[in-house]
Amino acid sequence: MNAREEELTARALLADPAQVDVYLHQKRWAELAALVRFARRDVPVQLAQTDPALYRQLREQITRFFLRGGDVLSLQRLELLAGK
Repeated sequence: MNAREEELTARALLADPAQVDVYLHQKRWAELAALVRFARRDVPVQLAQTDPALYRQLREQITRFFLRGGDVLSLQRLELLAGK
């Protein structure tokens, strides 16, 4: 998966948090690892100037992800399970 595909996957999962459980059940480790990497990297600050609405939306989604327990997902473990 390239960087753009990872970003799109992460943004889709952030937009629909219920899908995280589905991905866990389906053992889609690479996609979940992409989500964790994206969330931990956080939203680029430059986006606040170029697209404030998208910046605000992503910040809210990432905050909700962590409040719902997203920080318990181990990036190392997900990458290991994904075969990276």
